Amino acid sequence: MADTVFRGVFALELAGGQAPGRAALTQEEAGALAVAVGRDLARLVPDVASLDLVLAAAHFDPAEALRPGWSLHRRLEELHMRAPGRNQSPRVVAFGADASGDIPLPLQADPALTGGGLRVLPFILAGSADVLAMVSGALEEQLLPQGMASADTALLAQDGFQARIEHARYLSAHDLAAMMAMQYENQGLSPLWNLIEAALLAPGSVEWLDAGPEPLLRLADGEARMALFDPASWCAHSHGGSPGEGECDRLQKVYEMFLARQRQLAAVLEAHGIPVLYVHADGRRDARELLSQAG
Repeated sequence: MADTVFRGVFALELAGGQAPGRAALTQEEAGALAVAVGRDLARLVPDVASLDLVLAAAHFDPAEALRPGWSLHRRLEELHMRAPGRNQSPRVVAFGADASGDIPLPLQADPALTGGGLRVLPFILAGSADVLAMVSGALEEQLLPQGMASADTALLAQDGFQARIEHARYLSAHDLAAMMAMQYENQGLSPLWNLIEAALLAPGSVEWLDAGPEPLLRLADGEARMALFDPASWCAHSHGGSPGEGECDRLQKVYEMFLARQRQLAAVLEAHGIPVLYVHADGRRDARELLSQAG
C-alpha cells in the first residue's frame, strides 16, 4: 500500500559534537524555519509547494526517527490532522515550544539519547496522492546527492537552537536508514541492523540473530527476545553442548565480554523503540525453542 505521507528529516551535523543549547524553537521561530525548509524543498522539486509541509521544530536522535511504525513521524501526522485550515491546502504547519517556553510531549526528545553529533528534525509532506507519489519519488532520488539546506535556513537553525552546525541537509527517512546501516556496519553492528530494518519495513516478519558468538535474539511483533545464559549454560551453548574439561573456567573473560555485547545490543534496540525481554535458557536448541515459545 502506498504511503499517505512523505517522511523526511532536516539533519543537523553538529560541529565538534557540541550539543545544542535549546531543545525546541519558539512557535514564531518554528514558523520561520518551516517556511525556509519548504522553500528549499520546492527548489529541488517544485511540486512540493502544492503539498502540506508539517515540521517539528525540535531535534531528536536519529534512532528516534527510526522506530517501528515511524512513531515520530506518526506524531506529526496526528498533529497535522488536528491543525486548523485542513481544507485550505497547501499549508506550512510548524510545532515548537508553547508560549510559556514548555516543550509539548510530542516534541520531547528522549533524554537518554542526547550527545550525538547528528540531530534530526522530522517533517512530513501530505496532500493529493498523485502529487505525493511523484514528489516522493523525486525527493528519494534528489535529497541524498543534492539536499543541502540553503545558508539562511541553516543559520535560522543554528541561531534558533543555539548550536554550532557543520552541515545542514535534508534526507528522506529511507536515506536516514541507509546512513544508520552504514554507521552500524562500521561499528560492528550490521547483524543487528537487519532486525531493526525488519521492525521498520516488515513489522509482521520474524527475524533471528543466531550467528555465534553473537547473543541469540528473536524479533517478533515489535519485541526482541534475547536468550539469557548463566556461565555454565553459555559455555555449553557456545560449544555445542559438550565443552571440554575445565574449558568453561578458562572462558570466564569471554563470557563477560558476551554479557557486555548483550548489553550493547539491548541498548541499541531500545534506542530504536524495540523493547528487549530476556528469556532464561540453558542450551542452543532449548534457547531457540524457548524464544519461539515466548513469542
